[in-house]
Amino acid sequence: MLVSSLVFSVSLAALSLGQQVGNYTSESHPRLSWQTCTRGGSCSTNSNGAVALDANWRWTHITGNYTNCYTGNTWNTTVCTSNAQCASQCAVEGANYQQTYGITTSGNALTLKFVTRGENTNIGSRVYLMASESKYQMFNVLNKEFTFDVDVSKLPCGLNGALYFVQMDEDGGMAKYSGNKAGAKYGTGYCDSQCPRDIKYINGEANSEGWTASPNDTNAGLGGFGTCCGEMDIWEANSISSAYTPHPCSTTNDGGQQRCTGQECNTPDRYGGLCDPDGCDFNAYRMGDRTYYGPGMTVDTNKKMTVVTQFITDNNSTTGTLVEIRRLYVQDGRVIPHASTNFPGLLDPFDSITEKFCDDGKRAFNDATSFQKHGGLAHMGRSLARGHVLVLSIWDDHTAKMLWLDSSYPVDADPNVPGIARGTCATDSGEPEDVEANSPDAQVIFSNIKFGDIGSTYSGTTISLPQPPLPPGYTPPAGGNPTTTTAGPTPTVPSTTTAAPGATQTKFGQCGGVGYSGPTQCAAGTTCTAINQFYSQCV
Repeated sequence: MLVSSLVFSVSLAALSLGQQVGNYTSESHPRLSWQTCTRGGSCSTNSNGAVALDANWRWTHITGNYTNCYTGNTWNTTVCTSNAQCASQCAVEGANYQQTYGITTSGNALTLKFVTRGENTNIGSRVYLMASESKYQMFNVLNKEFTFDVDVSKLPCGLNGALYFVQMDEDGGMAKYSGNKAGAKYGTGYCDSQCPRDIKYINGEANSEGWTASPNDTNAGLGGFGTCCGEMDIWEANSISSAYTPHPCSTTNDGGQQRCTGQECNTPDRYGGLCDPDGCDFNAYRMGDRTYYGPGMTVDTNKKMTVVTQFITDNNSTTGTLVEIRRLYVQDGRVIPHASTNFPGLLDPFDSITEKFCDDGKRAFNDATSFQKHGGLAHMGRSLARGHVLVLSIWDDHTAKMLWLDSSYPVDADPNVPGIARGTCATDSGEPEDVEANSPDAQVIFSNIKFGDIGSTYSGTTISLPQPPLPPGYTPPAGGNPTTTTAGPTPTVPSTTTAAPGATQTKFGQCGGVGYSGPTQCAAGTTCTAINQFYSQCV
């Protein structure tokens, strides 16, 4: 996530996390089917898919009785006083997904409700896609595309319905850490690029030593340890703004899970730790197109949409170097290319995430270069090749009020300065207390998850984007680069390639497809190969 760790608020009287397993509530994962697709449009259904609730939400108690190990935002020091003791004495329970947490599935659809009221009140949730009862589903997305439908119409300012990948252990760390008896079945092993310290158990031990209760969240706190790993944010969004963001990490195993302490956790120096906390984000609004995403806009958030993310490698294989991450939408039968940057004279008209986009964007917006420090897109690709777990969540933000996603951030900066405005939400919006009180019916629905060859998971008619007006207050610099913000190429075309002289397309460039009018002759040593009806590539 972009600004802070996911600090979720759950006001269940007996909510916490443990590594032993309780026996008061049986754990039954809600089923969630998804599809694997191959070139040519053939998709097979994985009917045994399911989701597991993150362990941080679960009730933890003394093994064999009902005494809480953690209540509110503090550990019960009469039960245990050390990390090892809390791990050995506390048990994590199974979950009542619908009644307690507002989590339901139906076929290929997952609904996450923001506020769920019963005997107690639950706020937000985080779940993982499962391959079996005891293992997470692992994905290597290189040279593939990942697609899903989402309905964000009931997500106002201050909320985030997120879908992303993190380099967690397949079994939740159960084999690696002897103190972890719960494993993936009970949602253990979480990590991300923020190196979150609000996780109550890390590496099979409690995080109770040095735990400090949050001053503004009655159900959260920070421990002495954090947990870091590479993170690829496919989707962070509400009905106002959206972003997708790679976050590389300099941990072991090319971004694999690693427990951190002190400065390793990016504290106190935000950019001095193991991971890139900011990432290289592409938010259409922040990049200058204020007409692209939102209620009634080109991508209309009043309606369900299909989100397609493609991971382009330099050699068109799952073992290649990641060179580009592309995004497109499908809505009402239209294939909608992603918006381009819209600051002529300051930025070229990028419509995807590449190393040049990240380098130029960081420079233009005066952002920290933590992304480059941790290896950039190439390192992110090596992390993804190791296998990532799919995470789906709904949350509010006790640290930065989600302003980094949907408002002007930092709040004391001029919103007319390129890169500051990220959405139309007011700078005083997003207070968790207000969001929880005023939007209890908020929810996000993820459905129709597909994973497969590039061009295999969607269909429709590609449209051309209208030319958006310049952002308010922006005047192209005199004598600057005379770039224009025209619509980018067909969404499945790797934008890192351009036509070679003499109407000959370069390696990995597009050479054919419905609506294509560019070069059809490939450079020497490559052949024009049909990927689907819309896209042929020189390989």
